[in-house]
Amino acid sequence: QVQLVESGGGLVQAGGSLRLSCAASGSIFRINAMGWYRQAPGKQRELVARFSSDGSTVYADSAKGRFTISRDYAKNTMYLQMNSLKPEDTGIYLCNGRLQGYGGSYYSPWGQGTQVTVSS
Repeated sequence: QVQLVESGGGLVQAGGSLRLSCAASGSIFRINAMGWYRQAPGKQRELVARFSSDGSTVYADSAKGRFTISRDYAKNTMYLQMNSLKPEDTGIYLCNGRLQGYGGSYYSPWGQGTQVTVSS
């Protein structure tokens, strides 16, 4: 079984920073793509930042210049460094990946999410 587990959320004041982690576990041969998404109350889930299959990065306009996505390939872990946080960054942050297991199986799991709350 392949799964993603997020951590690192919390309550922070506006202007503060948080670092989120997303760890992939299970029988994983390769991670083809991974990304961070945000689910805010009353809003649709939206992309925050992601790695494409070629390793390039894509950021939402709201994240550019403040957030940095990174990966530790050896640990199958992805990070999101969030600086200069704003109240509108509040939401549940979820990670998603396109993973390839041994034997040719493909998975696209979602983590359970980690809550980020930014107070003004």
